[in-house]
Amino acid sequence: MQLLVEVPNHLPDAAQCTPQQFMQDAKLAMAIKLFEMKRLSSGMAALLIGMPRVQFLGELHRFGVPMIDLDENELAQDILNA
Repeated sequence: MQLLVEVPNHLPDAAQCTPQQFMQDAKLAMAIKLFEMKRLSSGMAALLIGMPRVQFLGELHRFGVPMIDLDENELAQDILNA
């Protein structure tokens, strides 16, 4: 499957990056958002953009997304299971 998005020619310049970097950042942002929404695992999100999982996890901080996002109850359950 392929997703096509029309982008105005001046947009990469406005974002102060090359067209290739803009495209990579847009793909990364999509994968990170899907991960944040719990629609994709970190492994599947990394696969989506052709990046190793460890590298994907390392990029999360750029977008302010935590690697592990547990609520209080989930954290307590994890501690009990440890």
